[in-house]
Amino acid sequence: MLEFSNTAPGIAARLRNGSLLPYLGPGIAALSDTAIPTSYEALAAWLGSKVALPRRARGNAWAAAQFIESFKHRTTLDTLMATAFASPVQLTALHAAIARVAPALVVDTWYDAALRSAFVGASSWGEIHAASRAKPGESRWYRAYDSTGSECAVAQAEAWSTLIYKPHGCVTPAPNFLISDADYVEVLTEIDIQTPIPDTVKTRRAEGGFLFLGCRFHDQTLRTYARQIAKRSAGAHVVVVDSELSRNEQKFLEELGASVVQHDLAAFAMELADNL
Repeated sequence: MLEFSNTAPGIAARLRNGSLLPYLGPGIAALSDTAIPTSYEALAAWLGSKVALPRRARGNAWAAAQFIESFKHRTTLDTLMATAFASPVQLTALHAAIARVAPALVVDTWYDAALRSAFVGASSWGEIHAASRAKPGESRWYRAYDSTGSECAVAQAEAWSTLIYKPHGCVTPAPNFLISDADYVEVLTEIDIQTPIPDTVKTRRAEGGFLFLGCRFHDQTLRTYARQIAKRSAGAHVVVVDSELSRNEQKFLEELGASVVQHDLAAFAMELADNL
């Protein structure tokens, strides 16, 4: 049947009926005309252009962030991250189509706010951002923001028709970033028992699998996050990739039971948007 085919029209049908939920990576931001870093490698290079890094931290965004946090202060790291992602990301047809469909859950793993911009003017939606417990004074795993950008009780998210979940944080409406090794040490100690994942995410994922777009899983942390967010979901995941997978990525996607669609991402995103 159409809704189970791995063509753009078939995947669009599954997004419309809720059996697939979008899981967006930095590759989606790269489809837009934007000045922000659109990969972890680009982010590492950007941080390295602002702070002189030791050799061991160059080229690795997490290690670069940890060096800045340890030797410059957490405030410096947060300011740099906010600056890196300050430029707005121009909305793509895919952003607009996702907002139009308004899925129960969208996982958006990059730090930009394009998806929030796409939902402006809609009702009954909001966001939950991860919060860094390595940041002085922060004791929460996550924070919630309603459609106006105001911080609200996490419990309010239960009533939203659409939840945008930012598991690594976001630049706006308030800057929250998971990026340093210390950030992830905090989270990874408990993510296996799901504590850092909001209850409403656990509820909403149960009805669908995930459509991974613009994501790569070349790092263990990224694989761990995807594995734990996808845990106890309905499965039948689909991942769209436009370049060769590494051995670790292949093993990981086999573990998830994901169907792999080899396709140019920009062309696939446009065709998908046309069918939504």
